[in-house]
Amino acid sequence: MKCPNCRQDNDRVIDSRSCDDGFGIRRRRECQHCQKRFTTYERVERPTIKVIKRDGTREIFDRNKLKCGLEIASRKRPVSDEQIEKILTAVQNEIENSIDTEIETQYLGELLMGQLFQLDQIAFVRFASVYHQFSDAQDFVTVLNMLTKKK
Repeated sequence: MKCPNCRQDNDRVIDSRSCDDGFGIRRRRECQHCQKRFTTYERVERPTIKVIKRDGTREIFDRNKLKCGLEIASRKRPVSDEQIEKILTAVQNEIENSIDTEIETQYLGELLMGQLFQLDQIAFVRFASVYHQFSDAQDFVTVLNMLTKKK
């Protein structure tokens, strides 16, 4: 495995753990060249899921795209990488266990927001603002009122 820091292909595995409910392995590695540590994931290959976008186009489900969105929403929040991975795994399992091989972005967004709501409400509001394309402050007030009613 090439080191993401120095691009050398000389590392050793420090720790291996099961993840994704037993469908994957998380490995902690250390580069022998620059001594930087990094994490890799090995997962079982799953069926191809297509996402139907708002404009009707279809693209292959990309876990990393969801991860980027969650990382942006939870930036500077007490949300760990492991918690983000747990959300991604739960959402991916949900869609892969469904009968359909195509999923609409609305359903995918609702799954993510449900998980984020339980984890961190600030990250939830941030994600919702992008997902629902908030256009003014009133959109934020509406979501915040909904949050206070759920408490």
